[in-house]
Amino acid sequence: MGRTASRGWREFTIVAAGLGLLTVFFTAPLALHLGRVARLDNADTRMLIWNVAWVARTIVVDPLHLFDANIFYPHRWTLVFSESNIGAGVLAIPVYWATRNPYAAHNFVVVLSFVLSATSTYYLVRYLVRDRRAAIIAAVCFAYCPYVFSHLPHVHLLMTAGIPLSMLAFHRLVDQPSVGRGAILGLIVAAEAFFCGYYAVFVALTVGFAVLIVTITRRLWTNLRFWSAMMVAAVVGGALALPLFVPYMRLQREAGFMRPLDDARLWSATWRSYLASSAHAHSWMLPLIRPWGEVLFPGFVTLIAGIAGWAIASTRRGPLRELAVLYGSLIVVALWASWGPDGGLYLMLRATIPAFSFMHAPARFGILVVFALAVLGAIATTALLERMGSRFGTVLAAVVVLIAVAELKVPLSFSRVPPLEPAYRVLAKLPWGPVLEMPVYSSRFASNRTRYMLDSTSHWKPLVNGYSSHVPPDFHEKTATLGGFPSRASFRLLERDRVRYVVFHMHRLDARARQAVSERLRTFEPYLARRYADERVRLYEIVNFPVQD
Repeated sequence: MGRTASRGWREFTIVAAGLGLLTVFFTAPLALHLGRVARLDNADTRMLIWNVAWVARTIVVDPLHLFDANIFYPHRWTLVFSESNIGAGVLAIPVYWATRNPYAAHNFVVVLSFVLSATSTYYLVRYLVRDRRAAIIAAVCFAYCPYVFSHLPHVHLLMTAGIPLSMLAFHRLVDQPSVGRGAILGLIVAAEAFFCGYYAVFVALTVGFAVLIVTITRRLWTNLRFWSAMMVAAVVGGALALPLFVPYMRLQREAGFMRPLDDARLWSATWRSYLASSAHAHSWMLPLIRPWGEVLFPGFVTLIAGIAGWAIASTRRGPLRELAVLYGSLIVVALWASWGPDGGLYLMLRATIPAFSFMHAPARFGILVVFALAVLGAIATTALLERMGSRFGTVLAAVVVLIAVAELKVPLSFSRVPPLEPAYRVLAKLPWGPVLEMPVYSSRFASNRTRYMLDSTSHWKPLVNGYSSHVPPDFHEKTATLGGFPSRASFRLLERDRVRYVVFHMHRLDARARQAVSERLRTFEPYLARRYADERVRLYEIVNFPVQD
C-alpha cells in the first residue's frame, strides 16, 4: 500500500512538473514575470485582477463581507454583480499575501489554471485508456487549446480543470459505486461553481448526460448502489454550491438582472467559429472564414485523433464502445447547444434551467466539443502506440506531443505594469472613507472605471465608481451630477452617502475640462482639503459640506 502510494505521488510530481514547464513555454513571458507584466489592454483583465486580489485579501481578513466588494458604494453584495471568482481568489491567497501584488496573484492563478487542467485531463485519460503516453497527448490537446488562449483575459474561463476532473470522478463512481465516490463527485461539481459559473453549468449538464448514457449502456435502472451514490453526489453538490447560488438569486429577484436573449444570439457559435484559432499554425485559416466570433477550432491533431478514436471505439465492444457513445454524443449535444437560440436546444435549456438567465455566450459550449475530441483522440493514439511496440511507441508519442505543442502555440503579448500613482500611497495611509474617482465616466466609457478598481488594490477603500456586468440603476442616474463635482448638487449626493475622498485624474482631461475643474475647485475650496497634488493627480478630503438652499 505504501509503495503504491509512493509511486503514485512520484508520478503526480513528474507529470505536474513536466506540464508546469510546458505551461511556462506556452504562456511566456508571463510565468517568469508574474508581478511585472499583464494584459492591461483589456478592461475585463483589469477588473479580474482587482477581483482576484479582493477575494484573496478579504477571505482572510474579513470573510463575512466577502461579497461586499469595494465598488458601487454604498451598494452591498457587489461581488456578485459579475462572476465572483472565489475559487481563483482562494488559489491566489499564498502569492497575494507573500507579495501584496495583485498582478502577481492574478497571473499566478492564470499559470496554475493550465497546469491543473492538463494534469486533470492526464489522470482522466490514463484511467480510461490505461496509457500514460496517450494521456499526455490528450492533456496537451485539451489544456492548451486555442479557445483557452483566446480567453486569457478572462481568468474564470481558464478554469477548465473541473471538466475532466468531474468526469474522472464520474467514471470511477460508475465502475465502483459508493457513497464516498458520490460525495467526491458532488464536491468537484460544487467546487467548479466557485471557479466559473459557466463551467459549473456545463459540468452539471455533462455529468447528468453521462448518467443517462451509462444507465442505458450498462442497464443500471435498478442498481441501488449506483443511484444511491448519484443521490449523494446531487445532495453534496447542491448543498455546497447553494451559498454561492443564493446571492445571485437575490440579485435577480431584487434587481431583475438577467441576460437578454438577443445577447445569446450575438454570442452564439457558427461553423466559422469551429475553424477559428489564434495559434501560429492556424493563422492562414482566418482570412478565409471572417467573421468567426468565438475561437473554437480544436487543432488538427485533436480533430483527426478524435474522429479516428470515435471510429475505432465504435467498432469495439464493452467499455470502448461506451466511450464512443458517451463522448461522441456529447460532441453532438454541445455543438448543438453552442448554436444558441436559433439552434433550438439552447432555448429549451434556458426555459428549464434557472442559471441560464445569467448566461449570454452559448458559444462557450464549444469547450466541451474540444474536451470530448481530446478524450476520444486518446483511444486512437493508444491503439497506434500499442501497434508500434513499447520503444517505438514512446518515441512516436513524444513526436506527437511536439507536433501538438508546435501547432497550438499562440503568440502572446503583455504590457509592463505601470507604477502606482503617489496619490494612492497617500490615500492608503489616510483614515477609512469612501472615494469618488474623477472623471466619473459615462456608460460609453465605462471600461475606464476598471483602472480605478485596479488602483484601489493599493488602499481598498470603498469606491463610488465601479464596472461590472450589472450596474445599479442609480449609479447611471447620478453619473452626470457626480461628473460635475465640485458643485452643490454633487456635494448633496456625496453628503448623503458620507463620501470622504475625491481623486482627480487631471491628465485624463483635455485643457478645457482641466480649466473648468480648477475653477470649480477654487469656488468650493473651503470644503476641500488637498492631501496630495502633482501634475497628474490631485487628492482631496471633503472636510465640510456647503449648506444647501
